[in-house]
Amino acid sequence: MSYCTATYRIYDDKADFHKKAESIAVGMTVGTWTELPQVKQDQMRGHLGRVESVQIHDSQGGVPGERYADVSISYPDINFTSDIPALLITVFGKISMDGKIKLLDLKLSDAFLSAYSGPKFGIQGVRELLGVPHRPLLMSIFKSVIGYDLNGLREQFMAQALGGVDLIKDDEILFENPLTPIEQRVRVCREAAEEAKQVTGKELLYAVNLTGRTSSLKEQALRAIDAGATALLFSVLPYGFDVLHELSSDPDITVPIAAHPSLAGALYPSPHYGIAASLLLGKLMRIAGADLVLFPSPYGSVVMPREENLAIQRELITPELAIRSSFPVPSAGIHPGLVPQILSDFGTDVVVNAGGGIHGHPDGASSGGRAFLQAIDASLNGVPLEQAAESLPELKAALDIWGGRK
Repeated sequence: MSYCTATYRIYDDKADFHKKAESIAVGMTVGTWTELPQVKQDQMRGHLGRVESVQIHDSQGGVPGERYADVSISYPDINFTSDIPALLITVFGKISMDGKIKLLDLKLSDAFLSAYSGPKFGIQGVRELLGVPHRPLLMSIFKSVIGYDLNGLREQFMAQALGGVDLIKDDEILFENPLTPIEQRVRVCREAAEEAKQVTGKELLYAVNLTGRTSSLKEQALRAIDAGATALLFSVLPYGFDVLHELSSDPDITVPIAAHPSLAGALYPSPHYGIAASLLLGKLMRIAGADLVLFPSPYGSVVMPREENLAIQRELITPELAIRSSFPVPSAGIHPGLVPQILSDFGTDVVVNAGGGIHGHPDGASSGGRAFLQAIDASLNGVPLEQAAESLPELKAALDIWGGRK
């Protein structure tokens, strides 16, 4: 029999954590146990949850509210269908409302994982599309997009593309609208990408934002791809992991999908409630098929602790999962001076994602993109940015505004 194992952190100053774990194992599976007659127990035994471990951590100095236990419970795969919604309901649906309890991790069985092929492109596939085999990639974000017409959008796209970025993505708040409907904005942006390529010599992926009713998402994606979209941006959490899986596994969806973390802040930041960031934005995104995964960086305006960032990265690239790796994309507050730190933390399999750090360059977005590429090149060659900037005016101007690494 195969099982999926959930690990929780449960806070309680007085609880018998062993009894608590047993009550979860029973309550989230067969509902009751000791009250069942023996014949019924024999019949239901294969569906019963199993406590694997209980590790108790008493609070230091008896501080109220800090006593907790890390509890692992295995759930028989026979209890649920092989989809992420059923899995999450099984392991965390009801008990997510039962006091201070946080879902830390899921160890999934081979039987469950057999239903998931993971990212269609992954790190290697995205690199092949761009012809960039080794260095970190550079992504730029439209800022802003609401109220722009097609000419304004094209102008902004061109400025970013001429800076030599590898990817440009819509803002996640750009929905279908009469000024820039998806097919028309894809066409004008792809035309701009081809024009910029004549100058830069570089391939460029444009991730158009996929929005609307769930029932219309595939149709919208296909229209965008037919119009020339080379990637899709998708806010996974408002729609659900299963929607991402449906899109990523669809043979008609022939471009990479970048997963946006919108709504994640309602689920991961509390130490006492929700789902750990490494599971929410790491393992589950990768299993469901995201080729690139955005998450708040530890450096800037929407801060996530560095250890949580690195835990997400580990889940996106670990070889323990026998599926393609997803590109980590730490985001928010990124400027050229942070590039050495990003590469130190994440290595070269990372997408450097910038909005204000490109558009806020005093000489415009094209210079902003070039400043980032100069910072990446210098960092890869072990040259301090301040030294490199002596002969690189775009990088120097960026460092004069934002400074260097923290």
